[in-house]
Amino acid sequence: MSPPTSKKETQAFLGAIGFWRMHIPEYSQIVSPLYLVTHKKNDFHWGPEQQQVFAQIKQEIAHVVALGPVRTGPEVKNVLYSAAGNNGLSWSLWEKVPGETRGQPLGF
Repeated sequence: MSPPTSKKETQAFLGAIGFWRMHIPEYSQIVSPLYLVTHKKNDFHWGPEQQQVFAQIKQEIAHVVALGPVRTGPEVKNVLYSAAGNNGLSWSLWEKVPGETRGQPLGF
C-alpha cells in the first residue's frame, strides 16, 4: 500500500483503519500526525513523521489481525460485523469466549 498523496486519501486511509482503534494500544497517539495533514487550515504535507506513522500503523494492524483457530462450545459467541457504504462492503467474523477482554478475529 502506497502512502496517501492528498488530504482526501489520508482521510480515506484513516477511515479504513479506524475499525482497529479498539485493538491497538495508544492508537490515537500513534495516528495523530496523520490527522494533522487533514485539517482544512493546513496545506497537505506528507513528511518523514507521517511516513513513519504510516509504516508503524500498518505494522500494528498486521500484528493485530492474526486470525485465530475456530473454537467450539456453548459459551463461545460468534459475532459478524458488516458495513455498507459508497465505497463498498466490508465484513469481519469474530469469536469471543467468556473471560477474554476482546474477541479473536476469524475472517475478513
